[in-house]
Amino acid sequence: MDSTELRLLSVQVGRPRTRDWQGEAWTTAIFKEPVHARVFLDSKNLEGDEQANKKHHGGKDKAVCCFPVEHYAFWREELGLGAAFAYGAFGENFTLAGMPEDRVCIGDIYAVGTARVQVCQPRMPCINLARKWNCETMPKRMEQLGHSGYYLRVLQTGEVGAGDTLTLLERPQPDITIAFVNDALFRKAGGRERDTLLASLPELSRDCRWIFQRRLFK
Repeated sequence: MDSTELRLLSVQVGRPRTRDWQGEAWTTAIFKEPVHARVFLDSKNLEGDEQANKKHHGGKDKAVCCFPVEHYAFWREELGLGAAFAYGAFGENFTLAGMPEDRVCIGDIYAVGTARVQVCQPRMPCINLARKWNCETMPKRMEQLGHSGYYLRVLQTGEVGAGDTLTLLERPQPDITIAFVNDALFRKAGGRERDTLLASLPELSRDCRWIFQRRLFK
């Protein structure tokens, strides 16, 4: 992979806010705003970022939520929103170029700014996306298309900013892309053999490994 193709196009952060959803209070941090200066990335969060539901979001294995820019054109047309569908639309912290799910592997270590990060699991699209864009089918459609995005853990804290390049430093699992894991997660591709592989993959997040471990014990 040519590292000059890999770029951090935009950085977004946001804190929980409460909105009305069909007559009920909805608290979420999916509304992220671009950061126009360099920002510090610690072991659990970007400075200024926070999660509302810490049971399912955040933590060391979900320190940074990423989404590939390559999917934006499709979703702008799908939702009919045009330019209003700006970076951060998926609630991601990093909008990345050159790094779709079929080109990024579990365990990849990248240098970005003065930080080092590691890819550790796919994102699992949730109801917050459906509510944000008033599209009930959006999470399932993202799963079907493989437009999941993914999470990073932080190996070395540092400053990052829009325009930074990402340099691939290590690729311990060259055959296990995010797309490969998505196929197992959402379509149960590969059956028990793939579940067994992913259940013990050390670079995969603990929570994601547990999904495959539970399948093996059913």
